[in-house]
Order: sequence, then structure tokens, then C-alpha cells
Amino acid sequence: KTETTAAATEAATTAAEAAATETTEAASSEAETEAAGGTLVMVTNAEFPPYVYHDGGEIVGIDVEICDAIAAKLGKTMEIEDVAFDSLIPEVVSGKADIGAGGITVTEDRKKNVDFSDVYTTASQVIIVKDGSDIAGPDDLKGKAIGVQLGTTGDLYASDYEKDGSTVERYGKGFEAVQALLQGKIDAVVIDEEPAKVFVTENEGISILDEDYAYVVKKGNTELVDQVNKALNELKESGELQSIIDKYISAE
Repeated sequence: KTETTAAATEAATTAAEAAATETTEAASSEAETEAAGGTLVMVTNAEFPPYVYHDGGEIVGIDVEICDAIAAKLGKTMEIEDVAFDSLIPEVVSGKADIGAGGITVTEDRKKNVDFSDVYTTASQVIIVKDGSDIAGPDDLKGKAIGVQLGTTGDLYASDYEKDGSTVERYGKGFEAVQALLQGKIDAVVIDEEPAKVFVTENEGISILDEDYAYVVKKGNTELVDQVNKALNELKESGELQSIIDKYISAE
């Protein structure tokens, strides 16, 4: 009986110790999650469909779904902050947000202030400019004369710039917009990537601006960049990344 009691006491002690250890581990794991930030704060400007936009009371789009999938792979929940586009990088630089998203083009200028993830997609709409143009990317289209083919996605894309003082010249055919660019009547043409390649091949003196999209992270935060890249790579390999993009952009 004494032995049985001793064994029972030992078993109870072992059980208590195990429970205590488990509680400590759980608490420490919870503390680690909190320390790592149980949330991934994504800052965006929800005015760039189909990448990020308002649908009813929700913010949806390609970048929302991809970043949500990245957060899940990091064991975090995603929180979205909607700000003006020119506040995206300052929010990441100040540490208010972990990741900046929303059709952000990789540029050398931006690389001075933030680190970029791997490129996850290239814009389906591209900008054609004359060689030597001072337009280096979409941000430089403000206040410029932009040529588009009437009724195309490029037309929709460029119309957003009209609010910023740009002039949009609409043409019946894409090559008419390109001719106007060559004649100096307009500053740039916004058009689908495939016809753009043809126009640039057939006409000297014009070129396509690369528009690779990536996510921005605070400069020097290599740990988060590595985690995001690892998650992006897994999403690419599994085909999930492409299926998110195809859901919003028809794979024509």
C-alpha cells in the first residue's frame, strides 16, 4: 500500500510537472508569437483594382489574397490599413506597418528607402515612352499627356490619372496612340503588354518601362524579407499564386 501510495504520489507529481511545463511552454510560445507580432500589418491604398480595391465594406483583390496567404504561412493573421498611396512607404519605414502592398513597382529610387520582396507578378498594362523620356514609372504619369486605346484596360487605368491633372487622349487603335507618341503629341502610351511588344519592335525610338510588382518591407528587416520570399516561393510552386491572379485577371 505504501508503495502504491508512493507510486501514485510520484505519478501525480510527474503529471503536475508535465502540466506546469506544458503551461510554461504554451505561455512562452504565446509570448514569442506576441513578440513576433501575431498580426502581419499590411498597408495599402485600396484604389488599384484588381490588385486591391473596395468591394462593399471589404478590401479585396490579388494583393489582399496573396498577403493573407503569406500571413497564414507565417502563422499570423493579417490586418489591413488603407492609406494614401504616397504614405505606403513612409508607413513601412516608420514601422507602423510590416509590409506594403498594392501594385508597388520595383524602382531604384524606392530601393534607397525600403527592401523589396521577390517579384510576384509583372503588370499586364505597360507604359511606352520615347527613349530619353523623364517618365520612369507610373508615378511620373501625373500631369502628363497619356495616350490609350478607347475602351481598353489601359483606358480605365489612365483615367485614374485624370484626377491628378493628366490629359488622356483616346484613340480608336493602339498604333494611332503610338504614332502620336512618336510625333511628340503625347508623353506616354498605356496599353496591354503583348501589343506593346509588337509596337516597340516595329518602331525605333520607343521602349517599354518594366513594371515588376513586389512587396515592400522596412530596410534591413532581412528576416521578414526572407520569410515573405519563402512563402511567395511556396505559393508559386503550389500554383496558388497563379490561381489567385487568374481569378482576377482572365488568362487570355
